[in-house]
Amino acid sequence: MPKRSLASSASPARNSKKAKASSGASQSRLESFFGTPKYRSPSADTLSQTTGAGAAGSKSPAQNRSLEKGKKADRPLTDEELAWSLASADGLDLETLRKLESDRSSDIHLSGATNSESTNPEVIDVDALGETALQNTTGFFFHATPAEFAPPGVVSSPSSRKPRPSVTQRTIGNANPLKYPTYSPLDVDPPSYNVACEVWDANAPVPYSFLAHTLATLSGTRSRIAKLDTLTNALRSISRQHPPSLLPALYLLSNSLSPPYSLIELGLGPSIISKAIQHVSGLSSAALKRLYNATGDPGDVAFEAKSNVRTLVPHPPLLVTGVYASLLKIANARGPGAAKTKQAVVEKLLVSAQGEETRFLVRTLCQNLRVGAVRTSLSALGRAMVLSPPQTLSAPIANSSPFRVSAELLAEVKPLNGQKKKVADEARDTLSEVYFRAESLIKRVYVQHPNYDHIVEALLSVGLDGLAAQLPLTVGVPLLPTLGSPTRSLDEIYDRLGLLPFTAEFKYDGQRAQIHASRNENNKAFVKIFSRHLEDMTEKYPDVVSLVETLFQTSPQTESFIMDAEVVAIDPTTGALKTFQELSNRARKDVKLDEVKVSVCVFAFDLMCLDGQILLERPFRERRTLLRTRFPPYMPQQRDAARFDHVKSVESEEGRDAVEEFWQTAVNSSSEGLMVKLLDSGEVLEEPNQKKDKPRRKPLPATYEPDKRTSAWLKLKKDYVIGLGDSLDLVPIGAWHGNGRKAQWWSPILLAIWDPDAEKLVAVCKCMSGFSDVFYKSLHEPYPENSDTCSPQAMWQPECDTGGLKPEVYFKPQEVWEIRGADVTISPVSVAALGLVSPTRGLSLRFPRFMSVRGDKGVEQASTPDFLAGMYRTQQAAGKDQTGADEGELVDVTFGDGDEEKEGRDSEGDW
Repeated sequence: MPKRSLASSASPARNSKKAKASSGASQSRLESFFGTPKYRSPSADTLSQTTGAGAAGSKSPAQNRSLEKGKKADRPLTDEELAWSLASADGLDLETLRKLESDRSSDIHLSGATNSESTNPEVIDVDALGETALQNTTGFFFHATPAEFAPPGVVSSPSSRKPRPSVTQRTIGNANPLKYPTYSPLDVDPPSYNVACEVWDANAPVPYSFLAHTLATLSGTRSRIAKLDTLTNALRSISRQHPPSLLPALYLLSNSLSPPYSLIELGLGPSIISKAIQHVSGLSSAALKRLYNATGDPGDVAFEAKSNVRTLVPHPPLLVTGVYASLLKIANARGPGAAKTKQAVVEKLLVSAQGEETRFLVRTLCQNLRVGAVRTSLSALGRAMVLSPPQTLSAPIANSSPFRVSAELLAEVKPLNGQKKKVADEARDTLSEVYFRAESLIKRVYVQHPNYDHIVEALLSVGLDGLAAQLPLTVGVPLLPTLGSPTRSLDEIYDRLGLLPFTAEFKYDGQRAQIHASRNENNKAFVKIFSRHLEDMTEKYPDVVSLVETLFQTSPQTESFIMDAEVVAIDPTTGALKTFQELSNRARKDVKLDEVKVSVCVFAFDLMCLDGQILLERPFRERRTLLRTRFPPYMPQQRDAARFDHVKSVESEEGRDAVEEFWQTAVNSSSEGLMVKLLDSGEVLEEPNQKKDKPRRKPLPATYEPDKRTSAWLKLKKDYVIGLGDSLDLVPIGAWHGNGRKAQWWSPILLAIWDPDAEKLVAVCKCMSGFSDVFYKSLHEPYPENSDTCSPQAMWQPECDTGGLKPEVYFKPQEVWEIRGADVTISPVSVAALGLVSPTRGLSLRFPRFMSVRGDKGVEQASTPDFLAGMYRTQQAAGKDQTGADEGELVDVTFGDGDEEKEGRDSEGDW
């Protein structure tokens, strides 16, 4: 569930001319999100018949005259006339209607319509109502006219609208603010936050409005400290007031429903969301499209579309637990009627949502919160447990606990008061140390046991002190893998590792697989296979499952293990290695053993757990020895069955000549290069940052480090030993129309890096090299012109900063490409890594060349500004000549027959 920018930068006024000029293109482009349902707009006759049928004899003469006059003049009913009509249709008198309206506590759909009108609500077309598209209209909802909008029939200008209150001042609800709760600011220093100040009762479920208030606060700031404080305070209030709401709140804040290895997916298409918004708001499809053109965000569309909708009957407020349960209901909907079931659940949520709830509810349904909270949730959870220990703990926190913070210590913490200069504060320093211990503990537990269900349950029962013992490394729960750091040559490897012993292994062109296996008393094997991103691939590899069962038979003393390996496609006759492209042809789900068409070999290279013993802290030499002695290579008798082997390797102790010869073997083979791994822990000399500083010795452990790109694992890929030391993982965000032979294709392509601090993509260079004709043609599948993924307007501008590069079309960020270049240059146009090397200019890539599609990486795993700046500094230190600085402009040319053609491929095997 990807997550990025903080707010939309496009204003309705600025986009109104563009929307008008390209209305045809916009209609087509937005059809997939805000399509036009087959609704019939009832006429005035139908409306009068409907209201009359439900209230025979109850209409006042004034109402009859108004209805007749409105029908003759073809004008809409006034609010008073419409209210009387709808009340009469429900058998209510006007006084009862007014009482219900004044006591209402939420916006819900009226049930006044009868027969076909109850399922086909009137569609209100507000296309002619100006930039707000929110004028008072008629239909089966009662639309209020708040003071911040112009009166009916008047097109408001941006200056005529009152400014929206700040997040901390804003009330939850669309009218009568006294009826709805307000919450205290969350972006305050946690020691000064009153955890019991919120308005809901203790032990009562947490209202979703509080979570919406949290998300609105997060979206209103770009400060990482403010985000962390906001999440910390919110989680404190939730765990203290209603512990059962903590787990659903964490999942909703992290934009997920379950652990990453779970098979639960929301599975909600944009058409269902758009129909639900249209049904609940009463706006036409064209009106919703106008709002989408202006805001570029479905959550903002829903907020604006529903902001002047009022209803007559109170509806219970949304709860955090209820919203999460509804999302699970959507995810579990199956069968022929699943779409209707999902839409009904979405409509029920939207009907009950108010104010900011609507915005963030729809963003949650679209799986894009855009608040930048996901990366901070674990740290905030650790701090929340320190400041407000759960009251559900089975035993009180001991005074000697390293996670205990006394009330006296918190009282001694000096208030910040907005000062920028750091003042001496021993109490705050002590608190920061406790914060650090708590955050480190939770992160360490999470990378070995990434399951919020288990973590929250343990925190609420045993607290931070018992968390690690409660959740050890477990067979069946994947841990985040260790990652390798890039290098550019064998010389650099020897410089980094010095005289420490290492092994060089083939870097196979396959798919990384984490294999979990155990067997019970009946000798029945339990096997799970997880990808690099912890996706459950067990169904994809039934032949590997069968292989593991055989390994248990050949090693009777083995009870359980967790193994790191690479699954590689092979020729079943000769055993020759095949490419990842061949492996990707295998089906992904419900694969039967006798239906396997691509044979594989499992090349094992690490062992993290064996017979219940956790090996993460053991040096790699010891882990590898256990792997090789306990699990020898296995060649099945069946021709198409999966094989088991160890990775080919060479030791540095055999001499540099042997390592260089092994490197040449890797270059000439079908492998991607080498993985170099430290065998034993040691120390290396670290170069000082400044010349006056002395070199210092840096510890370099040979342990298994989950979720870390460690210097003890180095990757040397043969594709880019000459040129840059590593390729870049970039995201296509736009393009230009090609010239000449490429006129029907996108060329060049605008590529971007991912800035995790700003939580957005930043354009870095154009690329037109390395593409084959087949690949060019295939680009029209993910990026068809005038679609919801390719637009002439900057629909994804909040998530993408193009700097001085203005493409003809903008791509929706959705995939990562591996790009290689000649060198990194300072650019007058690019703003990528701005300020990291030059205070006024960014960095760009000279002669970028497409290598492959990185199907194993998400947008937020693309290369970062720090990585790009590090490449620049490395090449500068090596004396790389910086001729031909990037000028930011490329002329599309047609290459001759000698231009290399390279098919795009997914590369799940990269570490």
